[in-house]
Amino acid sequence: MSRLRAAVVGVGYLGRYHAEKYAAHEDVELVAVVDSDEARAREVAEALGVEALVDHAALRGRVDCVTVAVPTPLHHRITRDLLCAGMDVLVEKPLSSSVAQGQDLLECAAREQRVLQVGHLERFNPALQAVASQIVSPRFIECHRLAPFAERGTDVDVILDLMIHDLDLLLVLVGSPVRAVEAVGVPVLTNSVDIANARLRFANGCIANLTASRVSAKRERKLRIFQQDAYFSIDFDERRVRIFRREPVENGPPTLSYDELAAEEGDALRAEVDAFVQAVRARETPAVTGWDGLKALEVAEVIRESVETEVRAAEASR
Repeated sequence: MSRLRAAVVGVGYLGRYHAEKYAAHEDVELVAVVDSDEARAREVAEALGVEALVDHAALRGRVDCVTVAVPTPLHHRITRDLLCAGMDVLVEKPLSSSVAQGQDLLECAAREQRVLQVGHLERFNPALQAVASQIVSPRFIECHRLAPFAERGTDVDVILDLMIHDLDLLLVLVGSPVRAVEAVGVPVLTNSVDIANARLRFANGCIANLTASRVSAKRERKLRIFQQDAYFSIDFDERRVRIFRREPVENGPPTLSYDELAAEEGDALRAEVDAFVQAVRARETPAVTGWDGLKALEVAEVIRESVETEVRAAEASR
């Protein structure tokens, strides 16, 4: 089969890496990179030996698939334009700025019969993949996603910037609808929420507690999962997993075994791009669908509404 023609729209911090993955992919020809900052587009294009463009409309008829890695408020418009122009799209998380926009993108992808994949990168993290098959009916999950402050990503609040990663993972691991949400959050260095905590209750009884901060002293990305027979502690940055498991003992009380795994070396972004390329080639459902992205966005929107309610109540009590 001929190589897929690809492009990347938005070659800032993350988009640049997407472009590099396409350029190195044996089944893909990177045709162009697009960025409203002409100097940045030209810099990345020259490094990879492709064309630099400043308008995504110029891609029509020239490429088969595109990564969209622009600021979140632009996701809907640009992704919709590309889908309607006959291109398959991998859009970075979150799917869009609102549930209504996300629903529109799903409808557009279905109508145009295009592949729409959402860039929830942690699905491809080697540490999670090393134990995913062992996680069965979790009862309690605790997520911490903390980062020092950086300007990148502040076009949205910390819920859409960071917490959305863990919301996607929770929905996959628990496999049950969210029934109740309690959340609080505060702005610190921006005009939107920079630190947030949410407690989710799922229909099957599982409870999840999530904390996300983009104004922390250090970076931390950890997931702790408790189920009937085991406890898993996953460090996404170090790609290490600690497992505590209850072991039955004949004629005696059970004991607790301990194991630590160092996940095999892997490139999560390359795996994500590979999955997208496979879906485009085979015309099959992608690894992380538009519907997956929409479900995470729906929970994020409920959390944001809960935070706003708490803020209004606090202001009224002053």
